[in-house]
Amino acid sequence: MNIITDTEALAAFCEECAKHPYVTVDTEFLRERTYWPQLCLVQLAHPVDGDLSSNDGAAIVDPLAEGIDLAPLMALMQAPNTVKVFHAARQDIEIFWKLSGQIPAPFFDTQVAAMVCGYGDQVGYETLVRKIASAKLDKSSRFTDWARRPLTDKQLDYAIADVTHLRRIYETLDKRLKKSGRAAWVLEEMRALTSEDTYRNDPEEAWRRVKTRSSDGRFLAVVKALAKWREARAQEKDIPRSRLMKDDALLEVASNRPKDMDELGRSRLLLREARKGDAAEGILAAVAEGEAGPEVAPEKRAGGGPAKPGAGALTDLLKVLLKARADEIGVAQKLLASSDDLTRIANEDAPDVPAMSGWRRAAFGELAMQLKTGRIALSANSNGIEIVEFEDEEEEA
Repeated sequence: MNIITDTEALAAFCEECAKHPYVTVDTEFLRERTYWPQLCLVQLAHPVDGDLSSNDGAAIVDPLAEGIDLAPLMALMQAPNTVKVFHAARQDIEIFWKLSGQIPAPFFDTQVAAMVCGYGDQVGYETLVRKIASAKLDKSSRFTDWARRPLTDKQLDYAIADVTHLRRIYETLDKRLKKSGRAAWVLEEMRALTSEDTYRNDPEEAWRRVKTRSSDGRFLAVVKALAKWREARAQEKDIPRSRLMKDDALLEVASNRPKDMDELGRSRLLLREARKGDAAEGILAAVAEGEAGPEVAPEKRAGGGPAKPGAGALTDLLKVLLKARADEIGVAQKLLASSDDLTRIANEDAPDVPAMSGWRRAAFGELAMQLKTGRIALSANSNGIEIVEFEDEEEEA
């Protein structure tokens, strides 16, 4: 097994990878004790003649090795003629973006491609290895300590398998997409993954992740200020936000709105470390900011008004149509439309939802609107669910 621990070897291997049309990539990292993921391993494999599941053309890069410079790896991630192939790429992409300030390009996500090719919702790598590469993975090393050295042979075998089998998976899915004409669908789906906004955690927006049913504008203003303080401090200290203050404690503080250390110390849920020092001062300052600033209007979910008469039954019919259509064209249901999409299609005259734009509209959205307006119906028979089209009355006349 090729294990790279110095810059010269890394540069040579990355130069070889850049000669090929694609390179498969995976990472092992830890983030239980940090805000930002701690990169522990990078696995790479370029195409080879013969057995794509072998370790030929593959390497494991140790970013924790003393003196190693990852610049050649970052250059490879930007090589314009080599597609970087990941599975479930979001966290891997975040790591490279954080280290280099750039998103790997061009890149391809086999999980997205597998959903487009009908392998189900958010299909796992192990499933694709079994179905496409006809192999079985030993996942027992998945949650081991990747920062500890030396790594065991079992860990290394597990890590390298995440890129060797990925070559066959990529080539198989790529051929299927080209044959079906759906390659553009995958590119459209990966648009969010290619946006830097996906990987920026803006403290000003952190409050939106805190689940609360309250619509009190002053309470929400305090929640927003506390969440902003927590996110900024977690990023600065590189610690998980829950190590500072869990959501239930944040909501408790927002409800009680302590004005001094004594009142803050009465919290039942706040961690001990947050009741003293500059952390406590930051929390009190955030509470004061939330109380002094403008109230925050509760977010209204689009289409969240009262349901139209019959909308519930129509939503159920749309679910049947969704499953029938997904089965017919071989695409994961979740990719075509979400449950929120269906609810809004049933309730709104012009729903602005993903199912009504891009390739989804042609694949499902138009049929959904036709069902809603009575231009098609659903029929059950021995072959399952069929779509019945009604002739236009003007044409019939």
